Amino acid sequence: MAPLEGLLVVDLTRYLPGPFASRELLGLGARVIRLLPPAGDPMTETAPAWYEALNEGKETVVIDLKRDPEAGLALLSEADVVLESFRPGVVDRLGVGPADLPDSVVYCSLTGFGLGNPHEARAGHDLNYLGWAGLLADTAPAMPPTQVADLASGALTAVARILAALLERERTGRGAHVVVSMTHGAHRLASHRLGGEPIDRLLTGGLACYRMYATAEGRYLTVAALEPAFFSRLCELLDLSGLVERQYDPDAQAEIGEAFAERIASKPLSTWLELFDGEDVSVGPVSTLEEAAADFS
Repeated sequence: MAPLEGLLVVDLTRYLPGPFASRELLGLGARVIRLLPPAGDPMTETAPAWYEALNEGKETVVIDLKRDPEAGLALLSEADVVLESFRPGVVDRLGVGPADLPDSVVYCSLTGFGLGNPHEARAGHDLNYLGWAGLLADTAPAMPPTQVADLASGALTAVARILAALLERERTGRGAHVVVSMTHGAHRLASHRLGGEPIDRLLTGGLACYRMYATAEGRYLTVAALEPAFFSRLCELLDLSGLVERQYDPDAQAEIGEAFAERIASKPLSTWLELFDGEDVSVGPVSTLEEAAADFS
């Protein structure tokens, strides 16, 4: 499927969130042109492999918007979608903001903190946004394994809102200025938890049936046997059936966790995966990126 075939996306962004978003739009059939300054995208130096992965299949046009804003404006005026991630006010000073383009353009501003609030000009990267959003409170100082704010609340939110704006344009003929805040979006990913947790530290080890356990060779299994039926069968397979009735007992979590840890550490990952294959136990491996790519790319 190529539902965006025939549409032009011009991407003014640098680094990760914008290129990830425009790659998603490219995958949906859009033509994507990256409009870059003479210095290019700094990610070519800081993370060249990431740059190649995110920008394969896109076209590149080099324009110095400070020296030649007319050339940039001409290209942007042809676009169906424009992506930018400058500090607030920069595109307006360059003469390539949403007000400078035809009203049919869907113009997406990817921001750290949104517009019109005290944080809007604050510098930040993914880790900062996650910290402000409250997502690191349970695990700090442990580092997140991927850029959740950049990619989930930033890039993928941008894609969803761009698609909605394009759908609305089909009805009205008018584009929109879509503003995405990575911090606000990251907070929304966890805001359903504000009313309280069903179990203290549910997502970060509070329940023995929702943890990672080391295997004999130092690999890890993910155990997410939250449903009683999954937990019961898992305990049977581990020869720990005596623990079944205590799954959610707050006073039993340490005992259950120790029993699981001891049993799972007795065999290598491959043995456990073979045993659990075909069983409804909600258990899996902590795969490497290369192993995951073999199955899910």
